Amino acid sequence: MDKPAGVTSHDVVGKVRRLAGTRKVGHAGTLDPMATGLLVIGFNKATRLLTAITGADKTYLATIRLGVATVTDDAEGEVVQTRLANAVTEERVAAAVAGLTGDIQQVPSAVSAIKVDGQRAYQRVRAGEDVQLAARPVTVHRFEVTGYRRAADGTTVDVDVEVDCTTGTYIRALARDLGEALETGGHLTALRRTVVGPFSVAEAATLEDLAVRFTATELSAAAAGLFPVRRLTGHEASELSFGRRIPATGTDGLVAAQDPAGAVVALISDQARKGQSPAQEVSAKPEIVFAPATAPASTTATTPGTDGAP
Repeated sequence: MDKPAGVTSHDVVGKVRRLAGTRKVGHAGTLDPMATGLLVIGFNKATRLLTAITGADKTYLATIRLGVATVTDDAEGEVVQTRLANAVTEERVAAAVAGLTGDIQQVPSAVSAIKVDGQRAYQRVRAGEDVQLAARPVTVHRFEVTGYRRAADGTTVDVDVEVDCTTGTYIRALARDLGEALETGGHLTALRRTVVGPFSVAEAATLEDLAVRFTATELSAAAAGLFPVRRLTGHEASELSFGRRIPATGTDGLVAAQDPAGAVVALISDQARKGQSPAQEVSAKPEIVFAPATAPASTTATTPGTDGAP
């Protein structure tokens, strides 16, 4: 989905439930109401694939305003401090951006959805609490400045950026930290997510599009785009459908296991059996099984269906 501004991710899920005619709908990674862009939706069987998609790397386009800090680190929050940005230069911005690139320790925004003692951090902030979250490791693969605009009076500077990062990276925290590095304060004025793993917003539908014609990526195609693929024999497909192990794949991480007709039966990973050393009796264990249990004779006739696809 290409989420518009002004609605929550939960709102989008609710509308997709009505359009898809099913209650079993979820999303892979929340976008704030002010943010736009790619929201990966899964329904029916594909909701089980969303956990794997949530962990994929992401790309964002953003605009950071230097000279103003807000309580939420974005334009929707109350201004808490203003500092002149007249000493900010493109060279200083570039140096500060470089310091926020790579493997970093990031303190999430206090109004994030992270739970503190069972309650969301943003709920505690709204209740008037002073919330201090611990820093966590994230990786910013690319933090590129694509635009630079100084206000006519010199009090603020708007910086357009494109960011490739690991899951769990908060772009508004990058805006806050960039502002602090430049001693001006900073917050997000715009945010758009363009990529999640193999999925691009260029291929996304709007809610208006889906209301006219409901389309979705088929589950097997989505899984094959996310993970290496292993083609199964009919017997192996049957074994996985019952939750049994099959011979090892020889590949690190999750693998999409497809039956002879191309339908994804399960996501599998190589693991040693309990009580065995990693080098002993390694086999492929089903982590998520999508196909119903079937006898070997029927697996060869399976065709990919459209029952749930992100």
